[in-house]
Amino acid sequence: MQTASVQWIGEEKFVAIGPSGHAMTIDSDRGSNKAPGPMELLLMALGACTATDVVSILKKKRQKLESLEVICSGERATEPPKVWVKLEVLYRLRGALEEAAVTRAIELSEQKYCSVSAMLQKTAKLTWRHEILPPTG
Repeated sequence: MQTASVQWIGEEKFVAIGPSGHAMTIDSDRGSNKAPGPMELLLMALGACTATDVVSILKKKRQKLESLEVICSGERATEPPKVWVKLEVLYRLRGALEEAAVTRAIELSEQKYCSVSAMLQKTAKLTWRHEILPPTG
């Protein structure tokens, strides 16, 4: 079993330590906005999770990926609990990439590998789209 701990440090601020031992400040007060909030972290986790998959899959497919930016946008429920109900993931890839390889990498992440999207799909409608930008130079 993995364990994380969260220590209150005043106001609506906390220090979380993950199972890996890394610490992060979390601020639940969107007014002071001194650190990411818990729901914001879920958006970032979704982006990081699927980006990891796509980079790994494209590498295995011998695609020449130069850069990848994943932009996650979402809408939350209006009533508590204010879960994510609609999420859109936009992949901006740059490089000498085959359309079919990119599409398949995103599908594999969405349908099989990304644990974060698998959890979020229980409450949210997720959509994915991508843009392939030409290689630099």
